[in-house]
Amino acid sequence: MAETIQQGECIEKIMNAFAKIGHELTNKQAEQFFQYYEMLVETNKVMNLTAITEFDEVLQKHFVDSVLKSEIFIKEDTKTLIDVGTGAGFPGVPLKIMYPQLKVTLLDSLNKRLNFLNQVIEKLGLENITTVHYRAEDGAELREQFDCVVSRAVANMSTLCEYCLPYAKVGGCFVAYKSGNAEEEIDKAKKAVHLLGGVKENAIYFDLPDSDIGRSLVIVKKKEPTSKKYPRKAGLPSKEPLQ
Repeated sequence: MAETIQQGECIEKIMNAFAKIGHELTNKQAEQFFQYYEMLVETNKVMNLTAITEFDEVLQKHFVDSVLKSEIFIKEDTKTLIDVGTGAGFPGVPLKIMYPQLKVTLLDSLNKRLNFLNQVIEKLGLENITTVHYRAEDGAELREQFDCVVSRAVANMSTLCEYCLPYAKVGGCFVAYKSGNAEEEIDKAKKAVHLLGGVKENAIYFDLPDSDIGRSLVIVKKKEPTSKKYPRKAGLPSKEPLQ
């Protein structure tokens, strides 16, 4: 557990893991990741935030996973980002630590998770990052406001697009973090992507470093405004995905 972990050794591991994927962290960033880890496992004792609590696994499956290949969609002109269904803060908080210049919004439907994230934000001294308490389909006031929308939530691609694409500005993008090979899902979501004003720009398949854990990043470009009729009322996007 956190109390048995040596901070210096962990910070070195964090810096090495990020260097391996092409991101040179400052000492401050590495310390922020370690503080985040400590708070995650401590809070996890009283609240179900993650099934993964061992340091090396959190580093690989949460921290590295959140930022791996992010340089493909976080560009110089990417100013604003929203993480829809952020849960324990993945990928939004690691992306904020990695790219401090980003203005980040963390959206979740569960207040106690957001209370935890507010504590993380304060403890890590993060600025220009806010939490909002909404179901994904209820954030109408945030529509069409973000350069980049990300989600690592568990849902099929059609459902995720209906929840997330409305938040992207025209010219912005939605990035779905998926496990394994999402090719079949992407194929089934073509109509949904089109209906919602998007077009598939890229799909990247890779393994997490030093593992055979497959990941996909699906990048959807926002071409035109999403019709106000989407997302549909609560429950429908998951029960009856757009086909």
